[in-house]
Amino acid sequence: MSYMIGLKCRECGRLYPKEVINVCEYCFGSIEVDYDYDAIRRALTRQAIAARPPSLWRYRELLPIDGEPTVGHASGFTPFFRAQRLAEALGVEELYLKDDSVSHPTLSFKDRVVSVALTRAKELGFDTVACASTGNLANAVSAHAAKAGFHCFVFIPADLETGKVIASQVYRPTVVAIEGTYDDVNRLCAELSAKYPWAFVNVNIRPYYAEGSKTYGFEVAEQLGWRAPAHIVIPAASGSLITKIAKAFKEFQLLGLIPQAHTKLYAAQAEGCSPIATAIQARSDIVKPVKPKTIAKSLAIGNPADGYYSTKAVLESGGWAEAVTDEEIVQGIQLLGETEGVFTETAGGVTLAVAKKLIGQGVIPRDESLVLCITGNGLKTLEPLVGRLEAPMRIKPTLASFEANCADAVRSATKR
Repeated sequence: MSYMIGLKCRECGRLYPKEVINVCEYCFGSIEVDYDYDAIRRALTRQAIAARPPSLWRYRELLPIDGEPTVGHASGFTPFFRAQRLAEALGVEELYLKDDSVSHPTLSFKDRVVSVALTRAKELGFDTVACASTGNLANAVSAHAAKAGFHCFVFIPADLETGKVIASQVYRPTVVAIEGTYDDVNRLCAELSAKYPWAFVNVNIRPYYAEGSKTYGFEVAEQLGWRAPAHIVIPAASGSLITKIAKAFKEFQLLGLIPQAHTKLYAAQAEGCSPIATAIQARSDIVKPVKPKTIAKSLAIGNPADGYYSTKAVLESGGWAEAVTDEEIVQGIQLLGETEGVFTETAGGVTLAVAKKLIGQGVIPRDESLVLCITGNGLKTLEPLVGRLEAPMRIKPTLASFEANCADAVRSATKR
Protein backbone atom coordinates (compact mmCIF):
# COMPACT_ATOMS: atom_id res chain seq x y z
CA MET A 1 0.00 0.00 0.00
CA SER A 2 1.25 3.49 -0.86
CA TYR A 3 0.84 6.36 1.58
CA MET A 4 2.11 8.91 -0.93
CA ILE A 5 -0.79 11.09 -2.07
CA GLY A 6 1.16 13.08 -4.65
CA LEU A 7 3.42 16.09 -4.88
CA LYS A 8 2.94 19.68 -3.77
CA CYS A 9 4.69 23.03 -4.12
CA ARG A 10 6.60 24.10 -1.02
CA GLU A 11 5.65 27.72 -1.73
CA CYS A 12 2.09 27.98 -3.00
CA GLY A 13 0.82 24.53 -2.00
CA ARG A 14 -0.33 23.63 -5.52
CA LEU A 15 -0.92 19.88 -5.83
CA TYR A 16 0.55 17.64 -8.54
CA PRO A 17 0.31 13.94 -9.42
CA LYS A 18 3.19 11.72 -8.27
CA GLU A 19 5.09 11.91 -11.53
CA VAL A 20 8.33 13.53 -12.73
CA ILE A 21 7.91 17.11 -11.52
CA ASN A 22 10.49 19.12 -9.60
CA VAL A 23 9.43 22.76 -10.14
CA CYS A 24 5.99 24.31 -9.70
CA GLU A 25 4.64 25.44 -13.06
CA TYR A 26 2.61 28.15 -11.32
CA CYS A 27 5.13 29.93 -9.01
CA PHE A 28 8.39 28.08 -9.84
CA GLY A 29 8.70 26.90 -6.24
CA SER A 30 10.34 23.59 -5.39
CA ILE A 31 8.28 20.43 -5.03
CA GLU A 32 7.99 17.96 -2.17
CA VAL A 33 6.06 14.78 -1.46
CA ASP A 34 2.62 14.82 0.17
CA TYR A 35 1.56 11.92 2.44
CA ASP A 36 -1.62 10.57 4.00
CA TYR A 37 -0.54 10.99 7.62
CA ASP A 38 -3.86 9.79 9.05
CA ALA A 39 -3.44 6.45 7.31
CA ILE A 40 0.23 6.25 8.32
CA ARG A 41 -0.68 6.90 11.96
CA ARG A 42 -2.91 3.80 11.91
CA ALA A 43 -0.25 1.62 10.27
CA LEU A 44 3.05 2.72 11.79
CA THR A 45 3.93 2.08 15.43
CA ARG A 46 7.15 1.78 17.37
CA GLN A 47 6.55 -1.95 17.63
CA ALA A 48 6.01 -2.33 13.89
CA ILE A 49 9.20 -0.43 13.11
CA ALA A 50 11.30 -2.31 15.67
CA ALA A 51 10.15 -5.67 14.28
CA ARG A 52 11.46 -4.91 10.80
CA PRO A 53 14.92 -5.59 9.31
CA PRO A 54 17.59 -3.00 10.20
CA SER A 55 17.57 -0.90 7.04
CA LEU A 56 16.21 2.48 5.99
CA TRP A 57 13.11 0.74 4.63
CA ARG A 58 11.81 0.07 8.18
CA TYR A 59 10.17 3.49 7.71
CA ARG A 60 8.74 2.75 4.25
CA GLU A 61 5.30 4.29 4.97
CA LEU A 62 7.05 7.66 5.23
CA LEU A 63 8.98 7.22 1.99
CA PRO A 64 7.79 8.07 -1.55
CA ILE A 65 7.23 4.71 -3.19
CA ASP A 66 4.11 2.95 -4.41
CA GLY A 67 5.14 -0.68 -4.07
CA GLU A 68 7.80 -2.67 -2.29
CA PRO A 69 11.36 -1.30 -2.17
CA THR A 70 13.66 -2.70 -4.86
CA VAL A 71 16.94 -0.89 -4.13
CA GLY A 72 19.01 -0.54 -0.95
CA HIS A 73 17.68 -3.41 1.15
CA ALA A 74 20.91 -3.39 3.18
CA SER A 75 21.37 0.38 3.38
CA GLY A 76 20.72 2.53 6.42
CA PHE A 77 20.37 1.81 10.14
CA THR A 78 23.99 2.78 10.69
CA PRO A 79 25.75 2.90 14.09
CA PHE A 80 24.63 5.43 16.69
CA PHE A 81 26.61 5.56 19.89
CA ARG A 82 27.60 7.67 22.85
CA ALA A 83 31.01 9.27 22.28
CA GLN A 84 32.38 9.49 25.81
CA ARG A 85 36.04 10.26 25.04
CA LEU A 86 35.12 12.93 22.50
CA ALA A 87 32.64 14.39 24.99
CA GLU A 88 35.44 14.72 27.54
CA ALA A 89 37.66 16.42 24.97
CA LEU A 90 34.92 18.91 24.08
CA GLY A 91 33.76 19.39 27.67
CA VAL A 92 30.17 18.22 27.22
CA GLU A 93 28.11 15.67 29.14
CA GLU A 94 25.94 13.83 26.59
CA LEU A 95 27.38 13.47 23.09
CA TYR A 96 26.39 10.99 20.36
CA LEU A 97 27.66 10.19 16.89
CA LYS A 98 25.40 9.10 14.05
CA ASP A 99 27.95 7.35 11.88
CA ASP A 100 27.13 7.02 8.18
CA SER A 101 30.83 6.67 7.38
CA VAL A 102 30.10 2.93 7.35
CA SER A 103 26.85 3.04 5.39
CA HIS A 104 26.40 0.12 2.98
CA PRO A 105 27.58 -0.05 0.26
CA THR A 106 29.44 3.22 -0.50
CA LEU A 107 30.28 4.59 2.96
CA SER A 108 28.20 7.76 3.00
CA PHE A 109 24.67 8.91 3.79
CA LYS A 110 24.03 9.22 0.04
CA ASP A 111 23.19 5.51 0.03
CA ARG A 112 19.92 6.54 1.71
CA VAL A 113 18.74 9.04 -0.87
CA VAL A 114 19.83 6.88 -3.78
CA SER A 115 18.01 3.81 -2.45
CA VAL A 116 14.78 5.80 -2.44
CA ALA A 117 15.42 7.60 -5.74
CA LEU A 118 16.26 4.45 -7.69
CA THR A 119 13.35 2.50 -6.25
CA ARG A 120 11.07 5.32 -7.41
CA ALA A 121 12.88 5.55 -10.77
CA LYS A 122 12.05 1.89 -11.41
CA GLU A 123 8.40 2.53 -10.56
CA LEU A 124 8.35 5.46 -12.98
CA GLY A 125 9.73 3.28 -15.79
CA PHE A 126 13.25 4.68 -16.19
CA ASP A 127 16.09 2.44 -17.40
CA THR A 128 18.87 5.03 -17.09
CA VAL A 129 19.85 7.03 -13.99
CA ALA A 130 22.24 9.94 -13.59
CA CYS A 131 23.37 12.61 -11.15
CA ALA A 132 25.41 15.74 -10.59
CA SER A 133 27.77 15.06 -7.72
CA THR A 134 30.61 16.29 -5.52
CA GLY A 135 31.62 12.64 -5.12
CA ASN A 136 29.61 10.67 -2.59
CA LEU A 137 26.42 10.78 -4.64
CA ALA A 138 28.27 9.60 -7.73
CA ASN A 139 29.58 6.63 -5.73
CA ALA A 140 26.12 5.74 -4.43
CA VAL A 141 24.32 6.14 -7.76
CA SER A 142 26.99 4.06 -9.53
CA ALA A 143 26.87 1.22 -7.00
CA HIS A 144 23.10 1.00 -6.58
CA ALA A 145 22.55 1.34 -10.33
CA ALA A 146 24.92 -1.56 -10.96
CA LYS A 147 23.05 -3.80 -8.54
CA ALA A 148 19.62 -2.71 -9.77
CA GLY A 149 20.49 -3.09 -13.47
CA PHE A 150 20.24 0.55 -14.57
CA HIS A 151 22.37 2.25 -17.20
CA CYS A 152 24.23 5.00 -15.37
CA PHE A 153 25.87 8.37 -16.02
CA VAL A 154 27.56 10.39 -13.27
CA PHE A 155 28.75 13.96 -13.71
CA ILE A 156 31.46 15.31 -11.39
CA PRO A 157 33.86 18.27 -11.12
CA ALA A 158 37.17 17.43 -12.79
CA ASP A 159 39.19 18.22 -9.64
CA LEU A 160 37.45 15.65 -7.46
CA GLU A 161 39.47 13.56 -5.00
CA THR A 162 40.99 10.46 -6.62
CA GLY A 163 39.38 8.09 -4.12
CA LYS A 164 35.90 9.29 -4.98
CA VAL A 165 36.52 9.06 -8.72
CA ILE A 166 37.78 5.48 -8.48
CA ALA A 167 34.94 4.59 -6.10
CA SER A 168 32.53 5.44 -8.93
CA GLN A 169 34.52 3.96 -11.83
CA VAL A 170 34.71 0.51 -10.24
CA TYR A 171 30.96 0.03 -10.85
CA ARG A 172 31.40 0.81 -14.58
CA PRO A 173 29.09 3.80 -15.04
CA THR A 174 29.85 6.48 -17.61
CA VAL A 175 31.83 9.01 -15.59
CA VAL A 176 31.91 12.53 -17.03
CA ALA A 177 34.34 15.02 -15.44
CA ILE A 178 33.37 18.67 -15.98
CA GLU A 179 35.93 21.47 -16.06
CA GLY A 180 34.23 23.68 -13.51
CA THR A 181 32.59 23.75 -10.08
CA TYR A 182 29.75 21.57 -8.85
CA ASP A 183 27.35 24.38 -9.74
CA ASP A 184 28.57 24.19 -13.35
CA VAL A 185 28.01 20.43 -13.26
CA ASN A 186 24.51 20.88 -11.88
CA ARG A 187 23.55 23.42 -14.55
CA LEU A 188 24.66 21.06 -17.30
CA CYS A 189 22.66 18.21 -15.76
CA ALA A 190 19.56 20.41 -15.68
CA GLU A 191 19.97 20.94 -19.44
CA LEU A 192 20.58 17.25 -20.06
CA SER A 193 17.51 16.24 -18.04
CA ALA A 194 15.36 18.29 -20.41
CA LYS A 195 16.77 16.46 -23.45
CA TYR A 196 17.33 12.85 -22.36
CA PRO A 197 14.73 10.48 -20.85
CA TRP A 198 16.88 9.73 -17.81
CA ALA A 199 16.20 9.91 -14.09
CA PHE A 200 18.61 12.53 -12.76
CA VAL A 201 18.23 11.71 -9.10
CA ASN A 202 18.97 15.20 -7.76
CA VAL A 203 17.38 17.12 -10.64
CA ASN A 204 14.15 15.89 -12.24
CA ILE A 205 13.25 13.29 -9.58
CA ARG A 206 14.71 15.32 -6.69
CA PRO A 207 11.43 15.40 -4.68
CA TYR A 208 11.62 11.62 -4.25
CA TYR A 209 15.40 11.49 -3.81
CA ALA A 210 15.50 14.12 -1.05
CA GLU A 211 13.01 12.22 1.12
CA GLY A 212 15.61 9.51 1.70
CA SER A 213 17.54 11.85 4.00
CA LYS A 214 14.65 11.72 6.48
CA THR A 215 15.74 8.22 7.43
CA TYR A 216 18.88 9.67 9.01
CA GLY A 217 16.66 11.66 11.39
CA PHE A 218 14.26 8.76 11.93
CA GLU A 219 17.14 6.55 13.03
CA VAL A 220 18.57 9.17 15.38
CA ALA A 221 15.20 9.42 17.15
CA GLU A 222 14.68 5.65 17.32
CA GLN A 223 18.24 4.87 18.41
CA LEU A 224 18.13 7.60 21.06
CA GLY A 225 15.24 5.77 22.71
CA TRP A 226 12.34 7.28 20.75
CA ARG A 227 13.18 10.91 21.43
CA ALA A 228 14.77 13.76 19.54
CA PRO A 229 18.05 15.25 20.79
CA ALA A 230 18.25 18.75 22.20
CA HIS A 231 20.90 19.74 19.64
CA ILE A 232 22.19 18.33 16.34
CA VAL A 233 25.06 19.57 14.18
CA ILE A 234 24.62 18.85 10.46
CA PRO A 235 27.04 19.43 7.57
CA ALA A 236 25.52 21.63 4.88
CA ALA A 237 26.11 21.35 1.13
CA SER A 238 22.80 21.78 -0.72
CA GLY A 239 21.09 22.18 2.66
CA SER A 240 18.71 19.30 2.00
CA LEU A 241 19.96 17.09 4.85
CA ILE A 242 19.13 19.85 7.34
CA THR A 243 15.59 20.30 6.04
CA LYS A 244 14.90 16.57 5.96
CA ILE A 245 16.22 15.85 9.45
CA ALA A 246 13.94 18.63 10.68
CA LYS A 247 11.06 17.08 8.73
CA ALA A 248 11.83 13.64 10.16
CA PHE A 249 11.50 14.84 13.74
CA LYS A 250 8.27 16.69 12.89
CA GLU A 251 6.76 13.63 11.22
CA PHE A 252 7.64 11.33 14.12
CA GLN A 253 6.11 13.83 16.51
CA LEU A 254 2.99 14.20 14.35
CA LEU A 255 2.55 10.42 14.35
CA GLY A 256 3.02 10.15 18.11
CA LEU A 257 6.22 8.13 17.77
CA ILE A 258 8.27 10.60 19.84
CA PRO A 259 7.35 13.29 22.36
CA GLN A 260 7.28 16.90 21.26
CA ALA A 261 10.64 17.77 19.71
CA HIS A 262 12.47 21.02 20.41
CA THR A 263 15.69 20.13 18.63
CA LYS A 264 17.96 23.01 17.74
CA LEU A 265 19.61 22.53 14.35
CA TYR A 266 23.12 23.78 13.57
CA ALA A 267 24.52 24.15 10.05
CA ALA A 268 28.20 23.32 9.63
CA GLN A 269 30.16 24.68 6.66
CA ALA A 270 33.72 25.42 5.57
CA GLU A 271 34.85 29.04 5.38
CA GLY A 272 35.72 28.50 1.73
CA CYS A 273 32.08 27.70 0.92
CA SER A 274 29.63 28.98 3.52
CA PRO A 275 26.60 30.57 1.81
CA ILE A 276 24.12 28.94 4.21
CA ALA A 277 26.09 29.78 7.36
CA THR A 278 26.51 33.36 6.17
CA ALA A 279 22.76 33.75 5.57
CA ILE A 280 21.93 32.28 8.98
CA GLN A 281 24.36 34.56 10.77
CA ALA A 282 22.81 37.52 8.95
CA ARG A 283 19.32 36.20 9.77
CA SER A 284 18.56 36.64 6.09
CA ASP A 285 16.32 34.65 3.75
CA ILE A 286 18.66 35.49 0.88
CA VAL A 287 21.41 32.91 0.33
CA LYS A 288 24.06 34.55 -1.84
CA PRO A 289 25.97 32.18 -4.15
CA VAL A 290 29.75 31.90 -3.71
CA LYS A 291 32.62 30.28 -5.60
CA PRO A 292 33.88 27.37 -3.48
CA LYS A 293 37.49 27.16 -2.31
CA THR A 294 37.89 24.52 0.39
CA ILE A 295 39.31 21.07 1.02
CA ALA A 296 35.78 20.00 1.99
CA LYS A 297 34.83 19.21 -1.60
CA SER A 298 31.77 17.17 -0.63
CA LEU A 299 30.29 20.38 0.82
CA ALA A 300 31.50 22.64 -2.00
CA ILE A 301 28.15 23.78 -3.40
CA GLY A 302 28.24 27.52 -3.92
CA ASN A 303 24.58 27.88 -4.91
CA PRO A 304 22.71 25.46 -2.61
CA ALA A 305 19.35 24.22 -3.90
CA ASP A 306 17.85 24.09 -0.42
CA GLY A 307 19.71 27.08 0.93
CA TYR A 308 16.59 29.10 1.67
CA TYR A 309 14.74 26.20 3.31
CA SER A 310 17.70 25.04 5.40
CA THR A 311 18.33 28.58 6.63
CA LYS A 312 14.68 28.87 7.59
CA ALA A 313 14.71 25.48 9.36
CA VAL A 314 17.80 26.35 11.41
CA LEU A 315 16.53 29.76 12.52
CA GLU A 316 13.03 28.48 13.31
CA SER A 317 14.56 25.76 15.52
CA GLY A 318 16.51 28.33 17.52
CA GLY A 319 19.79 26.94 16.20
CA TRP A 320 22.73 28.64 14.57
CA ALA A 321 25.59 28.12 12.10
CA GLU A 322 29.36 28.41 11.90
CA ALA A 323 32.11 28.01 9.32
CA VAL A 324 35.61 26.68 9.94
CA THR A 325 38.99 26.89 8.23
CA ASP A 326 40.67 24.08 6.32
CA GLU A 327 43.13 23.70 9.20
CA GLU A 328 40.27 23.33 11.68
CA ILE A 329 38.67 20.74 9.40
CA VAL A 330 41.82 18.59 9.48
CA GLN A 331 42.04 18.99 13.25
CA GLY A 332 38.42 17.82 13.49
CA ILE A 333 39.17 14.71 11.44
CA GLN A 334 42.13 13.90 13.67
CA LEU A 335 40.28 14.55 16.92
CA LEU A 336 37.45 12.21 15.93
CA GLY A 337 39.93 9.49 15.01
CA GLU A 338 42.01 9.90 18.17
CA THR A 339 39.06 9.84 20.56
CA GLU A 340 36.44 7.58 18.97
CA GLY A 341 38.25 5.51 16.34
CA VAL A 342 36.09 6.90 13.53
CA PHE A 343 37.81 8.03 10.31
CA THR A 344 35.65 10.62 8.64
CA GLU A 345 36.02 12.55 5.42
CA THR A 346 36.31 16.34 5.37
CA ALA A 347 32.54 16.87 5.87
CA GLY A 348 32.79 15.11 9.22
CA GLY A 349 35.79 17.23 10.09
CA VAL A 350 33.65 20.30 9.38
CA THR A 351 30.86 18.99 11.63
CA LEU A 352 33.17 18.31 14.57
CA ALA A 353 35.12 21.56 14.18
CA VAL A 354 31.90 23.59 14.06
CA ALA A 355 30.53 21.76 17.11
CA LYS A 356 33.74 22.53 19.00
CA LYS A 357 33.49 26.20 18.06
CA LEU A 358 29.81 26.48 19.03
CA ILE A 359 30.43 24.76 22.36
CA GLY A 360 33.34 27.11 23.04
CA GLN A 361 31.13 30.11 22.23
CA GLY A 362 28.47 28.90 24.65
CA VAL A 363 25.94 28.56 21.82
CA ILE A 364 25.56 24.82 22.45
CA PRO A 365 25.15 24.09 26.20
CA ARG A 366 27.52 21.61 27.78
CA ASP A 367 24.83 19.76 29.75
CA GLU A 368 22.24 18.86 27.07
CA SER A 369 22.06 16.03 24.53
CA LEU A 370 24.04 16.67 21.35
CA VAL A 371 24.29 14.62 18.14
CA LEU A 372 27.02 15.05 15.52
CA CYS A 373 26.22 13.91 11.98
CA ILE A 374 29.13 12.00 10.46
CA THR A 375 28.13 11.53 6.84
CA GLY A 376 31.10 10.03 4.98
CA ASN A 377 34.26 7.91 5.24
CA GLY A 378 37.79 9.28 5.44
CA LEU A 379 39.22 6.65 3.09
CA LYS A 380 37.60 8.62 0.26
CA THR A 381 39.46 11.85 1.01
CA LEU A 382 43.03 11.05 2.00
CA GLU A 383 44.54 14.08 0.26
CA PRO A 384 43.90 16.64 3.05
CA LEU A 385 45.87 14.49 5.51
CA VAL A 386 48.90 13.87 3.30
CA GLY A 387 51.93 15.49 4.93
CA ARG A 388 49.96 16.47 8.05
CA LEU A 389 50.41 13.26 10.07
CA GLU A 390 53.47 11.98 11.84
CA ALA A 391 55.53 9.70 9.61
CA PRO A 392 55.90 6.02 10.58
CA MET A 393 59.07 5.09 12.46
CA ARG A 394 61.41 3.09 10.24
CA ILE A 395 63.49 0.56 12.16
CA LYS A 396 65.49 -2.59 11.56
CA PRO A 397 63.81 -5.91 12.48
CA THR A 398 65.59 -6.15 15.85
CA LEU A 399 64.66 -5.50 19.47
CA ALA A 400 67.62 -3.19 19.83
CA SER A 401 66.50 -1.05 16.91
CA PHE A 402 62.98 -0.84 18.32
CA GLU A 403 64.15 0.26 21.76
CA ALA A 404 66.61 2.75 20.34
CA ASN A 405 64.09 4.44 18.04
CA CYS A 406 60.85 4.10 19.96
CA ALA A 407 61.96 4.87 23.50
CA ASP A 408 59.84 8.03 23.80
CA ALA A 409 56.70 6.22 22.63
CA VAL A 410 57.34 3.37 25.07
CA ARG A 411 57.80 5.77 27.97
CA SER A 412 54.59 7.59 27.05
CA ALA A 413 52.64 4.32 26.92
CA THR A 414 54.09 3.20 30.23
CA LYS A 415 52.99 6.42 31.97
CA ARG A 416 49.38 5.77 31.00
